[in-house]
Amino acid sequence: QMQLLESGGDSVQAGGSLTLSCEISKFTHESGCLGWFRQAPGKGREGVASFYRANGRTYYDETVKGRFIISQDIIKTRIYLQMNRLKPEDTAVYFCAATYAPGCNADPLTKTSYNSWGLGTQVTVSS
Repeated sequence: QMQLLESGGDSVQAGGSLTLSCEISKFTHESGCLGWFRQAPGKGREGVASFYRANGRTYYDETVKGRFIISQDIIKTRIYLQMNRLKPEDTAVYFCAATYAPGCNADPLTKTSYNSWGLGTQVTVSS
């Protein structure tokens, strides 16, 4: 059973930067997808960024494209979300997610494509 643990959430001013980290254990297959989702107050859980492990292609929601970068460490035990030029509407609980499903690249920013989740880390962006 995979275990995922997010860290790095904080309160920042609009325009600032923050990097989130997700520690991954027992991800034994070199397949599937890894990604970040967020849930803002009063809204559903939405995809932010992800990548397909088979070829490394990345995917971004249009609201963060050009501002956020998803990456992986050299030994593939962590993924990161570098967030730049943060906006108040980025305020949310951010979740790390994973799946072994090889077809996850069809819907890499859809929450139902994933079956393993961290518990979330809070990001608050002030005006």
